[in-house]
Amino acid sequence: MNSESRPLRKQAGTSGPDKTESRPDSAPAAAFRGIDNSLTHTISSACKWLMEQQKPDGHWVGSVASNASMEAEWCLALWFLGLEDHPLRPRLGKALLEMQREDGSWGIYYGAGNGDINATVESYAALRSLGYAADDPALSRASTWIASKGGLRNVRVFTRYWLALIGEWPWEKTPNLPPEIIWFPNKFVFSIYNFAQWARATLVPLAILSARRSSRPLRPEDRLDALFPAGRENFDYELPPRDGQDLWATFFRKTDRALHWLQTKFLKRNTMREAAIRHMLEWIIRHQDADGGWGGIQPPWVYGLMALHGEDYQFHHPVMAKGLAALDDPGWRYDRGDASWVQATNSPVWDTMLALMALHDADAETDFSPEMDKALGWLLERQVRVKGDWSIKLPDLEPGGWAFEYANDRYPDTDDTAVALIALAACRDREEWKSRGVEAAITRGVNWLVGMQSTCGGWGAFDKDNNRALLSKIPFCDFGEALDPPSVDVTAHVLEAFGVLGLPRDMPALQRGLAYIRAEQEPDGPWFGRWGVNYLYGTGAVLPALAAIGEDMTQPYIGKACDWLVAHQQENGGWGESCASYMEIASIGRGPTTPSQTAWALMGLIAANRKQDHEAIVRGCRYLIDLQQADGHWDEKEFTGTGFPGYGVGQTIKLDDPALTSRLQQGAELSRAFMLRYDLYRQFFPIMALSRAARLFKSST
Repeated sequence: MNSESRPLRKQAGTSGPDKTESRPDSAPAAAFRGIDNSLTHTISSACKWLMEQQKPDGHWVGSVASNASMEAEWCLALWFLGLEDHPLRPRLGKALLEMQREDGSWGIYYGAGNGDINATVESYAALRSLGYAADDPALSRASTWIASKGGLRNVRVFTRYWLALIGEWPWEKTPNLPPEIIWFPNKFVFSIYNFAQWARATLVPLAILSARRSSRPLRPEDRLDALFPAGRENFDYELPPRDGQDLWATFFRKTDRALHWLQTKFLKRNTMREAAIRHMLEWIIRHQDADGGWGGIQPPWVYGLMALHGEDYQFHHPVMAKGLAALDDPGWRYDRGDASWVQATNSPVWDTMLALMALHDADAETDFSPEMDKALGWLLERQVRVKGDWSIKLPDLEPGGWAFEYANDRYPDTDDTAVALIALAACRDREEWKSRGVEAAITRGVNWLVGMQSTCGGWGAFDKDNNRALLSKIPFCDFGEALDPPSVDVTAHVLEAFGVLGLPRDMPALQRGLAYIRAEQEPDGPWFGRWGVNYLYGTGAVLPALAAIGEDMTQPYIGKACDWLVAHQQENGGWGESCASYMEIASIGRGPTTPSQTAWALMGLIAANRKQDHEAIVRGCRYLIDLQQADGHWDEKEFTGTGFPGYGVGQTIKLDDPALTSRLQQGAELSRAFMLRYDLYRQFFPIMALSRAARLFKSST
């Protein structure tokens, strides 16, 4: 291990307020009077509930909710594969009907003011493929809503691909993905390794489908005639121009038309093209995960199966068989009654490390030591010891990260790795864990994180310096985000891990990360949330990280962040921020209060520990105490997780651009975004916040 990243044992403390340091003058005792007993009971019952959710092998996993496109696309994929009688298809149809909004649309997140044109069109198509009639009340409402939003003109690229796959859209009017890109050198801007992990793993199978112009049309009686009221021959299939489209974007659209002409005239069965497709097929097969999926997410899994099927891979082929069998895996699928949902991803590693952090904050080792040890062992075994796609750019860096899902060795991420290190730090001094190699695992993880730091000082999720903005201008990338640049929240978690592990404050990687975070602060105080909603998430991640690395928490820039948090506390004592905050300035820091977002704000204020914030902290704690259910859990329907905000560039942008909605082709409904609800966030973060508050109160009385 290099000297820069050698983990040192911290003398005292965790990611929250120090457990052993006493600050009797840090707050007036009166501010906390009368809450201690309630806190103790709330934390205890919350931990008991959480322990009841633990799996027999030691891990935790909650469901991951997203939007109806997941079920719709699987329904259409099974049709495309010739598996129209697959028993999952009608169950997916029932799920779609359950998710439909009263106005006939389907939305991107719970509580969205408007439905989403893409999810609605895909859901409509899926239900038609199942034989639901066009005049069925649910479909009639959907088609009416689609027409009211201008019809199919503004659907995203992915929706156009799906319509082409079922014979409802000409392939010549979809963005071209030439398979020959597989041969582009790594330093070339259009190398697949310059795309974000999720985009890279998706575009490879899509390039095969696009090159073959694969299609299995719907039955004549099930076609989508209602969505072409003036007839298909009168419909304009071109991608609509965007406001503010620059010369590069215009150039790429013209290039796209030229590529389609070449494909039609020369490249359909060209020798070079066939070789490129074979190379891509090999890439897909090499990248299949142990559980049968690809990349730990839905798009490469569903497109991968279709691409292989189109190249005559039979259902009994091991790759195909494993991929289809994963649809019955409870790690991916959720059944309720006669309906089924297939998740966009699964989060067992992430959930397990957050559970361990929460239980450690609550000093639950006393009551649940065997169960926590089992979880630590499960987590330790999940360290990825093989090289993945990240190593294409960093061939000399040794692996040592953790992935998010059950099986995703190709794509460990820096966020999971940082939080895994925080969770493992709690046991590193115990002899039994030393003998199991926990210190070596921590060393590998730290070294890998240091090697993955981007040039600007921050950390992206899956790759280093994945920020080629030119890629976002190609037509394929209109779906949301194709880049994975550094983000404040991930960087904050890395710095928090470094602080918890006791790494020296003058460590260059730490100092560069701190400079990045300071440079990214918004003028009014908060930090943007890339992977959680939104400024509450970013700010709630940064402040504990600053405390963990020993930053002077009395500095004005930290006070400004705390002032912002206090200013956005709501009358009931909680905090909430809508997903709409990614597009609407008025929604920043505002929305229905939630347990998870209240906890993030509390953890930020507790980390700073300003006297003037103690009343706000007490009010936030009382909100959580009062909201807890009798059995110890909290309810939360709102989406507080972020897949991507739909900006195209993968990072924060200015929301005061009057042409922003037309330029991005989305409003507060987030048509180009992907939002998530991690079911157990409602439990992990309140336990952390209340436990840290309890220590703060104890040290102040």
